[in-house]
Amino acid sequence: MKILFMGTPDFAVTALRAIYTKYKEDVVGVVTRIDMPKNRGHALTPPPVKVAALELGLPVYQPQNLKEENFRQTLESLAPDIIVVAAYGKILPEYVLNYPKYCLCIHASYLPEYRGAAPIARAIMDGKKELGITIMYMDKGIDTGDMLSREKLAFEEENKGEIENTLAELGARMIIETLGKIENGESLPREKQDDALSCYAEKIEKEDCKIDFSKSAENIRNKIRALAPAPYAFARINGKNIKFVKATVTGEKSDKAPGTVCSVSPKGAGKMLVATGDGVLSIEKLIPEGKKEMAAGDFVRGRGAAEGDVFEF
Repeated sequence: MKILFMGTPDFAVTALRAIYTKYKEDVVGVVTRIDMPKNRGHALTPPPVKVAALELGLPVYQPQNLKEENFRQTLESLAPDIIVVAAYGKILPEYVLNYPKYCLCIHASYLPEYRGAAPIARAIMDGKKELGITIMYMDKGIDTGDMLSREKLAFEEENKGEIENTLAELGARMIIETLGKIENGESLPREKQDDALSCYAEKIEKEDCKIDFSKSAENIRNKIRALAPAPYAFARINGKNIKFVKATVTGEKSDKAPGTVCSVSPKGAGKMLVATGDGVLSIEKLIPEGKKEMAAGDFVRGRGAAEGDVFEF
């Protein structure tokens, strides 16, 4: 069977490597997004899937637009029996969806919850304790296809990056199991999604990253977890943007205005306690504007903030 893989970020790399390990001779190519300018120098940077594919010696295709005739010709020349999609980042035209016998997707949610671009981050922001992976048949909707299999995983304090890594491993295992069934000629199940239970996980925009300290400490902690290690939740203090890496809820109460630094602990790693609309948040790790990640204690020792200073929101 011929397999064409389509994906872009780190989440997709885990599945690509697993498929290559199991079905090395069957992978006919990898389709990913174009190289994009990144960081201050705006140097063109290849997506993680491209880097991994080239390391594995696989042919890589980066169409600007899947609707272009030349990609149709590429698809026909590769003649895949199966297309596996994992966070590719573009809607597939119908001719792509309909070309192979199976067009399958590894989606990072327990569908029909959190269809869309940012399921992991949105679920964490919402305070979910369980996330999941769904293997589904792709259709012309956004994550609306029939489901083959679903699995849930429970989480507690992990941030988006940590959860994403765990879900990527789960998704890789599940797609290998699915491909094994296809290889063995087994019939695959189809379960329709209940649209009434669905919700949409919109792409994370800059406005979503701003911290509103009038919210509860738990709400803010979840936002910080949901946006780490990138793009990070942020706020301003003393005229500087601060990105937040790690924070915990203390269980304490404060009568100070939301955003006010209640106390600081400059010794060792240190902490910075900040009042919120409900409870106190302990900031443990952060990234000051123009600097690298540091412990809150180092930030305080560097006079980045002191008791009584206020985060703007």
